[in-house]
Amino acid sequence: MADFMIRFLVSNVFLGGIILFLFLIRRLFWQVLTSRMQYHLWYEMMGLLAVPFLPFSVERFPNIFSRIRSLKEMSFSPAQTFTENAVTSGVSGTLGAIQDFVLASGEKTSPAIGNLFFGVWIAGVLIMSFMILKSKRRFHLIKRSSLPLQSEEVRALYRSCLAEMEITQELPIYSTAFLGSPVIGGLFRPCIYLPIRLVLDCPASKLRHMLLHELQHYRHKDALAGVLMDLAGILYWFHPLVWLALREMRSDREAACDAAVLKLLDPGDYGNYGDTLLELAENISPVSFSSAVGISGSMRQMQRRIIQISTYQKPSALQKAKGALCFIATVAFLLGFVPVLSTCAENQSQYRWDTASKTVSIVDLSSYFQGYSGSFVLYDEGADAWSVYDLGRATSRTSPNSTYKIYDALFALEEGIITSENSFMVWDEKEYPFAAWNADQDLASAMSASVNWYFQKLDEQLGRSAVKRYMERIGYGNQEIRSDDYWMESSLKISPVEQAALLADLYRNRFDFSPENIDALKESICLFSLGNERFYGKTGTARTEGQDSNGWFVGFVETDGNAFFFATNIQSTADATGKKASEITQSILSDMGVWN
Repeated sequence: MADFMIRFLVSNVFLGGIILFLFLIRRLFWQVLTSRMQYHLWYEMMGLLAVPFLPFSVERFPNIFSRIRSLKEMSFSPAQTFTENAVTSGVSGTLGAIQDFVLASGEKTSPAIGNLFFGVWIAGVLIMSFMILKSKRRFHLIKRSSLPLQSEEVRALYRSCLAEMEITQELPIYSTAFLGSPVIGGLFRPCIYLPIRLVLDCPASKLRHMLLHELQHYRHKDALAGVLMDLAGILYWFHPLVWLALREMRSDREAACDAAVLKLLDPGDYGNYGDTLLELAENISPVSFSSAVGISGSMRQMQRRIIQISTYQKPSALQKAKGALCFIATVAFLLGFVPVLSTCAENQSQYRWDTASKTVSIVDLSSYFQGYSGSFVLYDEGADAWSVYDLGRATSRTSPNSTYKIYDALFALEEGIITSENSFMVWDEKEYPFAAWNADQDLASAMSASVNWYFQKLDEQLGRSAVKRYMERIGYGNQEIRSDDYWMESSLKISPVEQAALLADLYRNRFDFSPENIDALKESICLFSLGNERFYGKTGTARTEGQDSNGWFVGFVETDGNAFFFATNIQSTADATGKKASEITQSILSDMGVWN
């Protein structure tokens, strides 16, 4: 939730700019856009306000159905269960010597500031929800005290208004002593409520104006807009520009209904309609009931509406065409921001794996992971097939820890910071808790002992912009760099599926790196070699609060004419190390017949 809150706050910066842009458009083109068009522009804003809360990236929306289809077609193999056997002594003796040194990692990516913001936001949401419910309760009490309209004259006038607007459904109409102005309320069963004093004292001509206005709200489904505005007010209670936009949207809604009523009136009757609004403004307070809409508003809004009424002219065909063109252009421009908002707020902790064109088998390897939460992914390049244990965890992103050093080294090789012939680096004379770290290093020794300071120095020479550029080039996980130790239980995260897929792409050099650098990297992570068979791998371990909580083992196996790419991740409150992940992996690969 902390990560979501940070992304949500970032997306709010873009939303603020979008709202200011809408205000600018309304100011520049108020003579071109009709009242109804100005009101409908706010619907675009309402749609954009919803984007950060969508559980998927909008730009990937067309792939959703293909993903659902691929899940149905995926081969689930519960019967394909492997029994854990002891690793053969030869393999155990060779690969079991993997060194897995690790220092205590920095804080986990659960920033206190993000959690604080989330707590404050939730508190505001609850308070706003309570206020909305309280308003609905007040209106409900007024509805219960209302009586069906008794005046036959007003009922006849009401039926005349329905016929004038060609509305076939006769909405229930009530009178009440607890309202100051007419309102229409109810989302699914709308009803009109008239103040009893207006029923008794108001001239028929003014009542007609009021009824026509309320029926325009019904025709344009403004009660639904009221619900959406309430929801936006709840979710964005902290955003002053959203509140300003919602206030303008309500004002534009009334102005649009005014214009719709004026279309039904004779030009000589425009002034009388304005007098009706003035009379309401002088004698009543604004309607403040949630999802109930009425003819009234604040004094400032009334003044603005009176000015619009006094200058109103029915739009010509040319003005409508210009307005439509401007409206469409504005909507098209704003739609361009959808991917930005979606990317900012999208929950990137889960990798959205498109399996539509892949052969994926779900295998039961639970016996290997006893005591751990974990997943295993194997890609058989020859068969172009995937075997996955625990699909949910296999697509869940977590910190790569030292497995990232594979790519850190490759980036440094590409930049010429180190080379295949000269990767030597002098020890900085700082004392580390592991003897293997307290010595000069080259790429092979640094990778074997997972020497943090070696790779941190590579990062310093690379620079953050170069690292970010290379990450984007290969599509490494969520590609987030927020600190110097970004790969150690910090902002950078990747899933086991992505780990295996990246190794396959790296093996075939699909990113167009120097072949010499690819070979140097492979040599640095080669754990076993015999004839045409080679075993490559890298461990990673997270140590937080003195406990090993996140263990990785990733790599690939070269056999005669084929290659297998794997990634194993285990998590627990203790003893979840890269070494343990490597032992589990060796057992699985042995029982699968991939590696003896």
